[in-house]
Amino acid sequence: MAVGLFGGAFDPPHVGHAALARAAKERLELDHLIVLVSERPGHKDVELPAPARLDLARAAFPDDDVRLDPYPRTVDLLRGEGYDDPVFLVGADQFVDFLTWKEPEAVLELARLGVAARPGFDRGLLDTVLRALERPERVLFFDIEPSAAASSEIRARLALGEPLEGLVPPAVEELIAERHLYRDV
Repeated sequence: MAVGLFGGAFDPPHVGHAALARAAKERLELDHLIVLVSERPGHKDVELPAPARLDLARAAFPDDDVRLDPYPRTVDLLRGEGYDDPVFLVGADQFVDFLTWKEPEAVLELARLGVAARPGFDRGLLDTVLRALERPERVLFFDIEPSAAASSEIRARLALGEPLEGLVPPAVEELIAERHLYRDV
């Protein structure tokens, strides 16, 4: 059974996140997707507390298993949870920085990496990382459609009271409006 792991801050989750999850399930033939909302992201600051981001992620990924991730680093999650040959999903922009992750080779020992690449993304950047890895065969690439959505832009629009214009799934937009999230940022 192929299990996908899709982690992030999801502050908030947007249509690009949802598109990546859909494409990964289809193209990598994942039987199960676990969406992991980082309690304390080790790589970025977040606006909302973890329980609120968890609720937003559950709204964005209603058909998937959405959980809080208490581990600040991917390798710690993989060691702590002991998944059986999971596929950890990332965007191509994150993969470019993969060598700066905590113990990247250990990550590839514990999981395959599913890398979502948008059309036009510089493959040379990806190939540079691949060449530096001991186990490049553990990296799986799949294509996704480009998305203009970015969590930072969405938070800025919400703080200004601007419409989201399809940048987040409808259920996420409803929850943000209902709870007045990101208004006083």
